[in-house]
Amino acid sequence: MATWRPDRAFFANRWTRVGLVLMAVGWTPLWGIVLLAKLGIWRDPNPNPVGPGMLFFLTAWPAVVCVVVGAVKSRREQAKPPER
Repeated sequence: MATWRPDRAFFANRWTRVGLVLMAVGWTPLWGIVLLAKLGIWRDPNPNPVGPGMLFFLTAWPAVVCVVVGAVKSRREQAKPPER
């Protein structure tokens, strides 16, 4: 049985790209604030970022679902026998 590795088909899939964009847009603000607070750069050492937290909450599951659907679809495309 061949092992599956993400390749061009995975990243070319529209579902995967939508999921990755959702992750970037929805998760970066919260994780950026957490990282900056941990490094001591953020003005509040113990922040409570409500807005970025709600954005993360609203984008987390749709992003994960989109990436999983993209992975399944690209794997099925790879498993198809070539057309003649």
